Amino acid sequence: MTMPHLSPERDADLLQKLQQGFEHCFAKAPEVLSRAPGRLEILGNHTDYNQGCVLSMAVNRAMHVAAAPITGSTTVCHIVDLANGSRRQFDLLELQDPQPGDWCNYIKGLIVELQNRGIQVPPFEATMLGTVPLSAGMSSSAALEMGMLLALLKMAGTELDWLEMAKIGQSCENNYVGANTGLLDQFSSLKGKKNNLIHSDFRSMQVKHVPIPAGTIFVVANSMVKHDLSKEYNERRQACETALQAFGEGKDAPKALRDVSMKELEMFRHKMPDTAYLRAKHVIGEMERVELACRALHENNLHEFGKLMQESQKSSQKYFENSCTEIDALIEIGAELPGYLGARLSGGGFGGICLHLVEKDYAQQYINRLTDKYQSKFGIKPDVMLCQSDDGATLIA
Repeated sequence: MTMPHLSPERDADLLQKLQQGFEHCFAKAPEVLSRAPGRLEILGNHTDYNQGCVLSMAVNRAMHVAAAPITGSTTVCHIVDLANGSRRQFDLLELQDPQPGDWCNYIKGLIVELQNRGIQVPPFEATMLGTVPLSAGMSSSAALEMGMLLALLKMAGTELDWLEMAKIGQSCENNYVGANTGLLDQFSSLKGKKNNLIHSDFRSMQVKHVPIPAGTIFVVANSMVKHDLSKEYNERRQACETALQAFGEGKDAPKALRDVSMKELEMFRHKMPDTAYLRAKHVIGEMERVELACRALHENNLHEFGKLMQESQKSSQKYFENSCTEIDALIEIGAELPGYLGARLSGGGFGGICLHLVEKDYAQQYINRLTDKYQSKFGIKPDVMLCQSDDGATLIA
C-alpha cells in the first residue's frame, strides 16, 4: 500500500477525492466519513508498554475513510485503497487466518475485536486515502485503525469511549497483526489537540495536554529506510521484561520499569543480561526525560527541551540500539544548521523518521539544506516535511 505525497492543508480536496472515489468504485454515495491523524512521538521512546509516560503529538497528516453498509444477504466486505487502486475483499464469517504482511489485517483485526465484544459489524464497502507516510514511524497503522474503527462503529450503530477504542486498536495489533505494541499510537491519534503535545500516562491511562512553545515547529525527516517493527519491537519489549524479572517478585517488587530508578537499576545490574540492562537504562532514562521536558515546556525553556531531545537520541544509539546510520546522519546534519534546537528519532526506530525542533523563521531554509546534504551523502532524497499539531480522530459524517 503506497500513498501519494498529498499536502495536509488540502483536506477539502482529499475528502472530495475520497467521496468521488467511493462513488466510482461502488456506484453510490458513502454514508460514513471519518478522519484519524498519524502521530509523532516527541519524548518517551518505548516507555508506554513499561507503564511510563510519553509526550506525543497528533499530526496534520491523516487517514480518511469513506464507507457504507451493504444491504442484502451477503457477508463479504470490499475495501479500496484509492492511493494505488489496490482492493481487498473478505468474508465476515471467515476472519480466522491473517495474511502475513497484508494491510487489510488491520481492518479484519478490528472486526474480530468488535465481534469478541459482542458488536456485529454489517457487511460494508469502503475506500480510504491518507497522507501519513508508511513504515516511517508516524503510525500510519494507528491512523488506519482509528479512522476505520470510527466508521465500523457508526455502521454497527454503536459508540465506545476513546479508551476502549484505543484498546481495540492495540488488541488488533497484538492478537491479529502480530506486533506486541503498546497504546501510544492509538492514544495519540484519538486525543490530539491543536497547538499542544499529548502527555499520556500509561499506568493511570490519563491524558493531559502541554502547550507547544510559540515560534517553533517540528521538521520531520524521513530517512527512506523502511522498517518492519514486528521482530525488533518484540525483542526490545522482551528485554525490558527480562530486566524487570531481575528485581524478583512479591508485593514490594516493581510492577514495571516505571517503578525502577536509575540507582536501583545499577544496584541490580549484575542480576540481568547486559542487553536487558542496556534496554532498561534507555527506558528509565526516557521516563525521566519526559518529566523534565514537561517542566521545560511550562517554563518555555527551549534550550533545555532541545537538550533532552538530543540526550534521548544518544540513549537510543548507545543503549536501545534502535537508531541507524541514516537517522544519525540526518541529526548530525541538522545540528549544524541555523534554527536547530534539538533532534531525535521518533517511533519504534530501526529506520523511518527523526524529528527536529526548529525555530519557525528558519524552517524552509532548514528543510532545503537538510535535504540537499542528506542526498549528497547517501544518494537518496529524504522526504522532509513540516508537521503541525492537530486534533484527534473524528467522524466527519
